[in-house]
Amino acid sequence: MANKIITSKAQLLAATGLDLGVSDWIAVEQSRIDMFAEATGDHQWIHVDPIKAAEGPFGACIAHGYLTLSLVNYFLPQLVDVQNISMGVNYGCDKVRFPNVVTAGSKVRGTGQIISVEEVKGSVQVITRVTIEVAEQQRPACVVDTISRYSFV
Repeated sequence: MANKIITSKAQLLAATGLDLGVSDWIAVEQSRIDMFAEATGDHQWIHVDPIKAAEGPFGACIAHGYLTLSLVNYFLPQLVDVQNISMGVNYGCDKVRFPNVVTAGSKVRGTGQIISVEEVKGSVQVITRVTIEVAEQQRPACVVDTISRYSFV
């Protein structure tokens, strides 16, 4: 269940600045990294060769930055549920940054805050800043402003 539930267009339009809390933790295991490498064709040793990566700059394999970014899609429904819509679409992202790595076996979670809300072409456009935190790390692995558009019933 989502931390925040929004049930109307008016409620969403008033949501700028809303803190969405935190998601559950998820482990980023080597098997997930390997599947992402297979799906994208990015088999760089830093991601898929545990022996070589152990001698590399991070001491272990690391998740692809785009794998970390893709977890936003896993975290967002845990953070916010916009109800009574006919459609919601991912419109894109702004300001994607990867300030830290996610080593294989690390746990990550998402936090969120609604940055801005405006009516655009008959729908409501929401920019949500999602920060992907790494357990026991000070710096987040990813910070992204996601753009979603919702059409209400």
